[in-house]
Formats: sequence, C-alpha cells, structure tokens
Amino acid sequence: MSNTPTWIVGAAMTPFGRHRDRDLIDLGSDAALAALADADVTMQDIEIFAVGNAYESNGMVAQRIQKQIGQTGIEAYNVFNACATGATAVRLAHLAIQAGEVDVALVVGVEKMGKMGMLGAGAKARSDRKVYEPGGRFGAVMGTEGILGTGLMPGVFAQAGMDYARQHDVTFKQFAKVAEKNHRHSTLNPLAQYQKAYDLEEIMSAEMISHPNSVLMCCPTGDGAAALVLMSDKKRQQLDKAIRDRSVKISASVLSTDPYTPTSHAMPDINTLTRRAVDQAYALAGVGPADLDLVELHDCFATAELVHYDNLRLCDEGGAGEFIDSGAPTRDGSTPVNVSGGLISKGHPIGATGVAGLYEVATHLRGEAGKRQIDGARVGLAHVIGLGSACGIHILERSAA
Repeated sequence: MSNTPTWIVGAAMTPFGRHRDRDLIDLGSDAALAALADADVTMQDIEIFAVGNAYESNGMVAQRIQKQIGQTGIEAYNVFNACATGATAVRLAHLAIQAGEVDVALVVGVEKMGKMGMLGAGAKARSDRKVYEPGGRFGAVMGTEGILGTGLMPGVFAQAGMDYARQHDVTFKQFAKVAEKNHRHSTLNPLAQYQKAYDLEEIMSAEMISHPNSVLMCCPTGDGAAALVLMSDKKRQQLDKAIRDRSVKISASVLSTDPYTPTSHAMPDINTLTRRAVDQAYALAGVGPADLDLVELHDCFATAELVHYDNLRLCDEGGAGEFIDSGAPTRDGSTPVNVSGGLISKGHPIGATGVAGLYEVATHLRGEAGKRQIDGARVGLAHVIGLGSACGIHILERSAA
C-alpha cells in the first residue's frame, strides 16, 4: 500500500431536490462531467470508475452513465452500502490508487428517490425480500420491529437519541436546536433541497414523526448527484499549478461495521462503529477533533447529529447537549457542523450523500463555498452512517500551495 496521499482534484454536485426533468443517468452524468471539467481531465484520463447508488432496480448504473460520458473500456464498479454507499465508492477508488493500480479515478454518487416515504423501507424498494420473516434470517436474530415497534428510520434514530437523553439529561429543546441550526445554515447553500430558516418554536411544534423528531427534524428524500475526481500524488505533480493548488488531500479514509454488542442483533448501534472509525481516522491523519475546521456528519435526524457530536469526539463524553447549547457547531462556532444545511435541509438522496459530504468539505478547503465559507478552513471531516451496518469517515486537508 502506498504511503503517498490520494488527492481530490475535481469536485461537483447537482442541486438536491425533485428533478422531474432529469432521470438517474442524467443526474449522474451531469455531476461526472462537471467534476471532470473541474479537474481539467476527460474520460480518456480515467482508469477506474465507481458509482454509488441504492435504489435503481435495473442496476449497472456505472455502465449506463458511461454510455453518456464516454465508454473507454475501463473497470467500473456499482456500489451499495446503505447510506454509506457514496463514501464506500470513494474508498474503493482511493484503495485502487493507494495500491498503485491506477492514478486517476472518477467517483459518482447518485440517487433518484422522489417521494419514497419514510426512510427505512429501502429493503422493500430494493428487493422483494422481507427484512425479517418469522422462522427466517436476514442478517439478524431478531427483527427491530420486536424491540422498537418500527423498523423505519425515524423510530430507530429516535430510540438512539432517547437512549442518549436518558443517560445525559438531554432535552427536547436541545435536539430541536440541531434542526434550527441546520435549517439556518441551508439558507446560504444554493444547492440545498430546502433553504428556509425556522425558529425553535416552529420546529418543536411541527408534526411529530417519532419523538423527539418532529417533521422539521427529519431529512427529506430527494434526487441528486455528486462526483469527485481522485488522483495519485505522482499524477498530481504533473498538473498545472492552478489545479494542484486547488487539490485537497485525503488524509484518512476509513470504513467500519458493527462489532458484536449484547443489543446489536435487536437494535442498530450507530455509536460503536462511529467511535471506532473516527479514532482510526484521527490516528491515520495525525489530527484530532480540535484540529477540525468543519465537519459534515450524518444528520438524517436531529437526534443523530447530537449523538454523533459525542461519537466523533467533538465534545466531552456525555456533553453533546451542552455542545449544541454553546453554539460550537454553528457556522460561526468553534467546530462548525453541517454548514451545508446537513441532510435535514440539504437533502438525503442516499447514493449521493457520502460523496456530497466530501464535496462540501473540499469546497470549503478550496475557499470556494461562497456565502457559507468557513474562512481559513484547512482540515475537515466527512462522516456517514449506513445502517446494516457501515460507517465511512474521511478526513481532508487543504493543499499546501
């Protein structure tokens, strides 16, 4: 494995939302071509192509995108890993570069979800198999339904939040502050699905989906794509200085799954695999939480973001409630979190999410985030969770021009 870094030299993202006039392949192609142009390369330069997508029943998305952007005969991969799909596709391409097999890779995360309903029905959308059948097995000894009363994601993440709240005296208002922050951040992001601010009272009095997550504390479904061009250090040295100066180093790329815990067969554990992954990432990158200038974390629900403050070591153990009260994760705080608006406002087209988080962090490190820019940002972290389970962590650093 190479000790030299992998670099992001091109990055692009479509607006997230309802794209009624663009199909899945159009969205993926748009993001791919924009990332290639951003890196000043073409498909002729790409040696490996990885596409993350969760819900396309016809499959072979990478090959179908190639028919629009260039069929050059290279190896192509179609990746699925729940909500960590996009981050997994990035890691696959990163590993190929680190192994010395290729120098230039293209990664696309893309999804066309429309109004699919509550997140968590994904297994039925993806196949006809039931997640759990009495007398049968599908990666679990007991179905989540038997413990939580629901397998839908609002219920699963509500339970995770309430477990933390019971242990550390977190209040409904503190959870709501997460959503208030992210909706406010989204007003500065022209690519976000929703760009409207709400006050705390509106968020707390909105329709309750699964306590303590009201509808304004839940991410929407939607459509969209994001893409990255990755390059080896050797190849990057051959680029024009302007491209080199805008490149962003992948200092750590980590993917983890759940270890065994006494409750993990009955209820998803979003904490242990995140803590293990981020500790490994910090060690690989040689940085710590205090070095982070911004974080894009997996806030599919407000409860998830607050719990992950603790999991990512952004606050003292048990201190996530105090962390949001302090204003630390706001755009002007000491550790800005989800400046994009997060999944709650930016949107959560599942296959695109992991790549979009990296796009957001890289854009700030390049100094190109416009009105939402974190001034002087040099180090950022992107985190994503896919229940089932998978956790992807990437730490990025600004090029030392």
